[in-house]
Amino acid sequence: KVDDPDVINFLLSTEIIPLCLRIMETGSELSKTVATFIVQKILLDETGLAYICATAERFYAVSTVLGNLVGSLVDQPSARLLKHIVRCYLRLSDNPRAREALRQCLPDVLRDATFSACLKDDVTTKRWLTQLLFNITESTQHVQ
Repeated sequence: KVDDPDVINFLLSTEIIPLCLRIMETGSELSKTVATFIVQKILLDETGLAYICATAERFYAVSTVLGNLVGSLVDQPSARLLKHIVRCYLRLSDNPRAREALRQCLPDVLRDATFSACLKDDVTTKRWLTQLLFNITESTQHVQ
């Protein structure tokens, strides 16, 4: 449990994010799920969100790994892992610059019905995904 801001600050001072990203790319399904959950908890903290969105390089490192994970779930769905990925994207969409970037880089399979069967019994993740899509669509309408 890393809901404590002091814990988040400590984790950000370590190599936890690059380590989690590496595990998310190469680990077993369980390892990927745990690493994604850690990134999610960091993102849910204001300091963690600000840290990941502070530079384009950090944002794209995280969003690229999340995108690759989503792509891998097309062939081998995991509702548990998908839930954490969607929550990470939703939290990223709370940051204005990240939200604009997500309009371009959010995987198409999250925009269509690819995961409908995987999410059919998961009301929470469906709600998060709907909110994410609303957030990135809403930002488009404000720009025009």
